[in-house]
Amino acid sequence: MAEKTARRASGQDLGASSPDRIRNVVLVGPAGSGKTTLAETLLAASGAIQRAGSVRDGTTVCDHEESEHAHGRTISLAVAPLVHEGIKINLVDTPGYADFVGELRAGLRAADCALFVIAANEDIDDGTRALWRECASVGMPRAVVITKLDQARADYDGLLMQAQDAFGERVMPLFVPVRQGDDVVSLTGLLPPSDAAEATGLRGDLIEAVIEESEDETLMDRYVGGEEIDEKVLVDDLERAVARATFFPVVPVCSVTGVGCAELLDLAVRAFPSPAEHVPPEVFTPSGAGAGEIACDPEGPLVAEVVKTTSDPYVGRLSLVRVFSGTLTADQAVHVSGHFTSFFGESAGHPDHDEDEKIGALAYVFGKAQAPTERVVAGDICAIGRLSRAETGDTLSAAEEPRVLRPWSMPEPLMPTAIVASSKADEDKLSQALARLAAEDPSLRIENNAETHQLVLWCMGESHVDVTLERLTERYGVHVETVPFIVSLRETFAGKAKGLGRHVKQSGGHGQFAVCHIEVEPLPEGSGFEFVDKVVGGAVPRNFIPSVEKGVRHQMERGVRLGHPVVDLRVTLTDGKAHSVDSSDMAFQTAGALALREAAAATTVTMLEPYDSVSVIVPDDQVGPVMSDLSSRRGRLLGTDKVGEDRTQVLAEVPQTELVRYAVDLRSATHGAGVFTRTFAHYEPMPEEVARTIPPRE
Repeated sequence: MAEKTARRASGQDLGASSPDRIRNVVLVGPAGSGKTTLAETLLAASGAIQRAGSVRDGTTVCDHEESEHAHGRTISLAVAPLVHEGIKINLVDTPGYADFVGELRAGLRAADCALFVIAANEDIDDGTRALWRECASVGMPRAVVITKLDQARADYDGLLMQAQDAFGERVMPLFVPVRQGDDVVSLTGLLPPSDAAEATGLRGDLIEAVIEESEDETLMDRYVGGEEIDEKVLVDDLERAVARATFFPVVPVCSVTGVGCAELLDLAVRAFPSPAEHVPPEVFTPSGAGAGEIACDPEGPLVAEVVKTTSDPYVGRLSLVRVFSGTLTADQAVHVSGHFTSFFGESAGHPDHDEDEKIGALAYVFGKAQAPTERVVAGDICAIGRLSRAETGDTLSAAEEPRVLRPWSMPEPLMPTAIVASSKADEDKLSQALARLAAEDPSLRIENNAETHQLVLWCMGESHVDVTLERLTERYGVHVETVPFIVSLRETFAGKAKGLGRHVKQSGGHGQFAVCHIEVEPLPEGSGFEFVDKVVGGAVPRNFIPSVEKGVRHQMERGVRLGHPVVDLRVTLTDGKAHSVDSSDMAFQTAGALALREAAAATTVTMLEPYDSVSVIVPDDQVGPVMSDLSSRRGRLLGTDKVGEDRTQVLAEVPQTELVRYAVDLRSATHGAGVFTRTFAHYEPMPEEVARTIPPRE
């Protein structure tokens, strides 16, 4: 636990009396753009902390996990509030690395506006464009913050042009950096008027853009006619355009010197929408019926959402909650509604649950510190301790009027990693530890594969795997080892064959005696298994015929070539022998299994592999390499479709054995620009030259 409460850490009262006194601002941008450092500088500029900490030294408010210190980058969503001009600003810091896009989407859900952070010493790449699309997909109002103005390769003007080219012409500066030598010492504002000669052209462009966003159709004619437009009119129109996410002001900031921080805080307070001005998510009853609209009203019915869950073996579970309507009070009885896949679809997340629970203590969070409070109004963000039933994405509502919010889109984890416990003690703790991690991280999926008998972590990428395994060890003391991932293959007979199963043992006392003759033949794909009894004359007693079938089925589960299940097969029992004393159920089960193995040796056993339908979306200039790569993975290309102005969707069917590391390979090949989805399609025969490279299952 934090040594200081959040209130002492920030030196400010973190409570808010009404939604119009709150701004929820999420920091979005690529890894290394300076989001966490910017948050630290803003906290210091507002007086929330005495001096800014350092990412390198591990002393920032937002990067407080040990794994973040170890990796030197943000991994988890974190909240750090400050107060500026009497307005509470909840800064929501999010990771910029693609493996942790689930944390980004949670941050977008918690916020009402965004600071899109890009560094002046870096170019805008495809990964940055993908982050912009994440914001656009949820209609998030944005301001663009250009950081690292003090870096040697900083090119503010060049990056501004790149941003306008990548994000659109409505990305326009509100301020111009003023330099002395190589240093940025202040900013010159374009609204209100500035005498700076270098700003003259930019000011005219800005005014025209703001007027075009205006609801007053006569304003442009008046401006072109030479009329001086009142500054308040322009500022009001700019604020409305920002709130509608149709205009994106640019603010240069130097986090080292603090230049631009005051202007950025002013912009957040005056131009960013309050929670009451932001459109809330759709709300339903637990049965799936529409429940009308909710308003960000402290007096309204309670509707809140768990946007992040953390768990600690000593402190317990902590739920970070955004209140959309009503007021949360300590020790209040609430209704907890999980995502209902019946009407939200399979992407809704974890299993359904629908129950009442009494919440514990409430607190405002400041990084890892907490400040206890008795009530939290609509629009604010808080933490609830020991909310045992709720998981990330769950809705909290009034017990007498339960509601469920339409969930945000959860990213689909596409990289499998098989693990085994390092010891028996680890095995005993593993299940509970994984359950807690899955409740905390919706982008992590745990699978106990019934066919391969592997415990599989489905993650977003290699970094996500590393962090998950580190958390298992650091938080829960559970040590695991990774093992090769096994794709669920199938085996089938390529032709007809006969098999003899003879199980005869005499070792004193009761012996074992069973003989059976079978014929096998393949069936069409998807037919399953058929067992036919053609025994005549009682060669195999009636009570032992089911035993033969049971033995055959058991051997089919274990496979006859590489240890994978046998499918689409008809087995006919034609003859056999029994002993009046030594024959038994187990003896005929063993004989049935032996007969199937002998039949397999007499014909060709074909390996079947699962194919997935794959959709890959990449920039247009990378379509060719991606198609070539899919072909090299034995994929069948099905076609392409345009997606927006500069991206293309490539459709293909690809063997699952070729997709184990595709999430990593695609990201590397496309520099983070490519994304893909996959769904199971069907099984197909595996080429024999490939099948010979597959090791047998143990």
